[in-house]
Amino acid sequence: MDFSLTDEQRSIVDVTRSFVERELYPHEEEVERTGSVRPELAEHIKEEALKAGLFAANMPEEVGGAGLDTVTWVLFEKELGKTSYALHSCIGRPSNILLAGDEAQKERYLYPTVRGERQECLAMTEPDAGSDLRSMRTRAVRDGDGWTIKGTKHFISHAHESDFVILFAATGPEEKDTARQMSAFLVDLDTAGVAVHDGYRNVSHRGYTNAILDFDSCHVPADALLGEPGRGLDLAGTWLGSTRLQVAGTCVGRAERALDLSVRHAADRVQFGKQIGKFQGVGFKLADMAMELRAAELLTLQAAWRYDEGVATDADIAMAKLKASEVLAMVADEAIQIHGGMGLMDELPLERIWRDARIERIWDGTSEIQRHIISRAMLRPLGG
Repeated sequence: MDFSLTDEQRSIVDVTRSFVERELYPHEEEVERTGSVRPELAEHIKEEALKAGLFAANMPEEVGGAGLDTVTWVLFEKELGKTSYALHSCIGRPSNILLAGDEAQKERYLYPTVRGERQECLAMTEPDAGSDLRSMRTRAVRDGDGWTIKGTKHFISHAHESDFVILFAATGPEEKDTARQMSAFLVDLDTAGVAVHDGYRNVSHRGYTNAILDFDSCHVPADALLGEPGRGLDLAGTWLGSTRLQVAGTCVGRAERALDLSVRHAADRVQFGKQIGKFQGVGFKLADMAMELRAAELLTLQAAWRYDEGVATDADIAMAKLKASEVLAMVADEAIQIHGGMGLMDELPLERIWRDARIERIWDGTSEIQRHIISRAMLRPLGG
């Protein structure tokens, strides 16, 4: 088994790392302090990312993206994950769901988004429907030459900065299984009947805003339907696979940064006449952090490789997301312990990494959902 990177992969990692250190790291403290990314800063990052060829890196070349394979894309996400989520989200990675559109939809939504001219958000989660999609209450009903949508979505990332939403809504009879009667729609956020409200204050990922979307008898034309009616769950599954790999990659990157800081501190900090890294209480922590991080990275890269080969299972991706998010939590906590009181001060990025780590075990599928996916894959062949 050869785990070495190709020359192209090394180049992309180097370019991305340099971009993060030059364009994003200097603004971390400002974002943490203000809880927002200034519009002019967001625009600057986007423009620089476009120049560097990093924008829409996850998209195929035929639609204007960089055409990275999944392994290379995860390596790219790992470097971005080392910094503030609010900052690296300015480097657009359009949702792969947009690839399912017909040519007219691609012209209106996909291509402008890849070029950085438009921005999308995605709305699936509701106050009463998180992990349980069968509880989805937002409905789209056939109405003349289109659809009428009613319902509420929440936890919608960066909706305030977006131009349109990829909306999931139930389209079958109410007595039917909502999850199997779900459809996807492309809805411009300036459509009558759509309202974007401020979301919730979040301890994790400051500056990366969330919103509440209300659809009050919002009428959209027939061509707003993305893909086939009732096939929204298939589109959602495709999206969740890639976003869970993205979460795994960013978690590995953030854990790597926390470990690097800890190793440097353990080598520089002297107590009782010697470097604290020479004490087993610290040295053994570093060893465990490095071992668990290596395991998370290998699981993530293997899942990405299997995705490229077309043989990745839901369990493969669930393992990567679960392991990486839980290892990040452990590494962040131990990094603060190694740094002592300074680890909790905002002079270092560790307290932010520690706070940001908490959400990774919840969004894009909780740790419990990932364990369910893994155990289900093990039991199904035996009739369980």
